[in-house]
Amino acid sequence: MAAMKASGACRALIRQFEGCRLTAYRCPAGIPTIGIGHTRGVKMTDRCNVQQADLWLTEDLQDAEAAVSSLVKAPLSQGQFDALVSFVFNLGAGAFKQSTLLKRLNAGLPIAAADEFKRWVNSGGVRLQGLVNRRAAEEAMFRAATRVAA
Repeated sequence: MAAMKASGACRALIRQFEGCRLTAYRCPAGIPTIGIGHTRGVKMTDRCNVQQADLWLTEDLQDAEAAVSSLVKAPLSQGQFDALVSFVFNLGAGAFKQSTLLKRLNAGLPIAAADEFKRWVNSGGVRLQGLVNRRAAEEAMFRAATRVAA
């Protein structure tokens, strides 16, 4: 079976919440970031153009896709996969690997797994409305795809 890839809906969700900034900035967690949520090797003096931001997004999505594909043992629909890729893109594979969301999903409990999205709304111990909104969108995408998959 071919490895799943993030759909256009996944890319759109990530773009919606990450935005596109062509000069480096510190995200709420204090991590130097540029483009569409790109963090690898970023220095605060960095600049990019839209084409570079799109290229980094594609590369970063491949990392998130690989993490979801390797860590999730349960079958996934496209929408479930997309929601999880957005989640991992934002939080990182390490957080996902340790999450109750993943444990419940791999235990065959997708509805219980969906309940876990809303727990991931803090950065540095502070509840951020942007994360509340993003997790709600990811959860909605996951649940809609879960109903279809059931």
